Order: sequence, then structure tokens, then C-alpha cells
Amino acid sequence: MSQPQSRYSSVRPSERLPEWLRRPVGDASQLETVQGIVRQQRLHTICEEGRCPNRAECYAAGTATFLLGGPICTRSCAFCQVEKGQAPTPWDPGEAERVATAVADLGLSYVVLTAVARDDLADHGAGLFCAAMAAIRQRRPTVAIEVLTPDFWGGYRDDSEGRQAQRQRLAAVLAAAPVCFNHNLETVERLQGEVRRGATYRHSLGLLAAARQLAPAIPTKSGLMLGLGETLAEVVAALEDLRAVDCQRLTLGQYLRPSLAHLPVARYWQPQEFEQLGRIARQLGFADVRSGPLVRSSYHAALS
Repeated sequence: MSQPQSRYSSVRPSERLPEWLRRPVGDASQLETVQGIVRQQRLHTICEEGRCPNRAECYAAGTATFLLGGPICTRSCAFCQVEKGQAPTPWDPGEAERVATAVADLGLSYVVLTAVARDDLADHGAGLFCAAMAAIRQRRPTVAIEVLTPDFWGGYRDDSEGRQAQRQRLAAVLAAAPVCFNHNLETVERLQGEVRRGATYRHSLGLLAAARQLAPAIPTKSGLMLGLGETLAEVVAALEDLRAVDCQRLTLGQYLRPSLAHLPVARYWQPQEFEQLGRIARQLGFADVRSGPLVRSSYHAALS
């Protein structure tokens, strides 16, 4: 198969990764077990769709991240390898029950539910989270469920009506009582337009602020990728903005370019720089911080 044509210049994904970004795949049998059940239930996980480097470790720890809403996203973020398209698969009313079956079969103790952006649906996918949480609890009431949601905006009406609609969708998800509400800022403010097409910095901060107002007992969480051209000062400014809306948990990890069709890596941040940012984040008041080259949104989520 030929490589996709690059829309961008620079670092090719085939270039050798720094030593600190290379790690063994993990227990092959553990991977095969999870992958087999996921395929049997016709489901998607961001662990697989996103080729997460930590998936074997998370599976072994009893954690997995399910991707709701099908494999096609209505947004076209330039960093993400999930398939994009304006004609996603129709809403699948059986998806929630199949997720619950997979959770039960795998004996998971902590589940993260995420989703592609579904701007084609009236509720922008909020109902997908509610249905999946209800189905999982019907099967396994003691499972802890974290949600990692899109912004529930869509249509991009930047007015009071748009904000109210976003708030109503968010309220429905929070009413289902996840143990943590996660929404990623992804990158610093300057780079939002190129990196996160269809989402905005202010909409995301507004969503996190609204989550604290609507459900103060549910902790909020967000994450950033490093390596897209941001400066240290810009990262710290983003962390300050997250703390200003009382975001309590944070993940920081290295962006890895999925293909030539995606944004190039501007640079690889050193492990000691991640350690430095972790210290800064804790000084700013984040209650839980995961900062390292291979950290992803759901990494060690059950330990927070």
C-alpha cells in the first residue's frame, strides 16, 4: 500500500524515535484476548483506533477505553488517526449493550468511555454516553466509569443559544454520574485552529467550567499533547487557564505523528521536561498529574 500524500512538511513518521519513546508491545496474549472480545462485539476502542502505546499495560490492569458512535468522526482534527467523514455510520441502538457485554466478559474494573464527534446527531452524541453508562451498570454496578467527551458544540453557533445547548447536553452526561469528566484541550491556544479543526479553546474551557458548576462532586480532567510547536510559556499558560476553570486532573504526553497525512512532530520533548511540567502543574494546584512522553488521556486513569 502506498503512503498517504503529506499535506504538511517535515519529520517523517518513519524516522527513528528517541529511545525514551520506544517500549515493548507487552503481553501478546492479553492483547489478543481483549481484541478478540472487542471484535466479537463489533466495537471500537480508542486504544486500538489510536494505536495507544500503553494498551497492553492498561488491559492488564483491567482498564480499557471504548470508542462510542462508530469509527468515523465528523471533525477533521489534524493530529488524530480516527477516520473522518461527514457521513458517519447511523446511530447504533445496540452499541451500549455490546459495550456492557464486553466490560463484563473482560472483567474490567475501570472503564473510560470516549466517542467520535457526532455533529450529525441532535444531541451531538451525549446520549451515547448516557446509554453506555446505564447498560454497563446494569451488568456490573461496581465498575467505575470515566467519560472523555467531545465538546458537544457542533454547528458552531457562538452565541447564548449555542452555549445553552452545549450545557444541556453536558448536564445529561453528568446526571449519569461518571466518576470523572474528561475533555481534552489538546494543545495551546495559538495552535488550536490548525490542530483541532471544528473545536475551539474557549468552547473547551467553557465546557470544563460548566462541568464544575453543574456537578461539583465530579472531578474534571483535561490533557495536552506536546511536540506540535508550542513553547514552554504557552503550555504553562494553558495549564493556568485550566486551573482558572478549576480543572483538577491533568495528562501531558508527547504527540506522535500517525502518518504523512497528519501534522508533523515539531520536536520531541525530553523526559526531564515532562517532569518539570509535572512539578509546575502540581504547584498550580492540579490534584492529580500524569506527565511523561507516553502518557495518554486514559493512562493510569483508575489510579487517580
